[in-house]
Amino acid sequence: MIMNNTTNQTGLPEDFRIALLVLYIFIFLAGTLNVVLMSCMLQSQRCLSFTKVSVINLIAVHSFFLLTVPFRIYYYASDEDWILGIHFCKIVSLMIHAHMYLAFIFYVFLLIVRYVEHSDQQHKLEFHRILHATIASATVWLVIFGSMFPATIAKYGMTQNDSTHCFHFGQALMQPTVKRLNYVICILVILVWSVLAFFQVYFLLNVSKTFGKATCQRQEFWAQLKNVVFLLVMFFCFVPYQGFRVYYVREYGKTEEINHINEVLLAVTAFSCIDMIAFAGRDVCKLINSRGWFYCL
Repeated sequence: MIMNNTTNQTGLPEDFRIALLVLYIFIFLAGTLNVVLMSCMLQSQRCLSFTKVSVINLIAVHSFFLLTVPFRIYYYASDEDWILGIHFCKIVSLMIHAHMYLAFIFYVFLLIVRYVEHSDQQHKLEFHRILHATIASATVWLVIFGSMFPATIAKYGMTQNDSTHCFHFGQALMQPTVKRLNYVICILVILVWSVLAFFQVYFLLNVSKTFGKATCQRQEFWAQLKNVVFLLVMFFCFVPYQGFRVYYVREYGKTEEINHINEVLLAVTAFSCIDMIAFAGRDVCKLINSRGWFYCL
């Protein structure tokens, strides 16, 4: 197959530009549908469990990111230069990274809560008041944004001065401290996922050992399968990017193709926007049927 190596104002070969355009259009449409369906489904749940609050925060993370996706679509679809300024470009570029790590944090929190509930089934973790859930969520957001966002937005893209091109902020990886920080984050993400996967295998084996041949008929088994869905979302959306990023950081600046591959894998991380449809598939089908939209098989 002959690759089309012509480039446009984005600095990307035409094949990569089209691939990114298709990816972001799909992410925007499917992600918006995901947010709408899950918001409707949560309205029917009265209890304020830790799981529900975590899902609400995930929906908020996805929603904030999806607001920036149309600007990416416009840039990759247009034959014109970026006209919205370097500072707004930095925000749009930074949001996909913020989305990835915030979603990862809430996935980890959600899985830990579900593991704790599985270990102690007599006590389901719940907030007794909306105020308590709001304070807890606001605290997490303030800690994350207060500790990371100001410094990141101040330093991010300092070496990029061309306001007509966007999403070219990798030059900071030439600095040793930035390289080391990226290595630590990548290894930490992969390590945390591996630990969660280990515990998930343990819980599945425990359920199988407890119920034997009747395992597939038990609610505990299907609850654990929902956890597996989250782990699979984390694995396919985040782990490949983090693994490749170790190589990308080490080899940055040697070839242009590695930058293009990094952009595609970064776009793949945004597929986590459709996590809830996969996680609550049967519940979503019930919601759709109850609204009379169409029938799920």
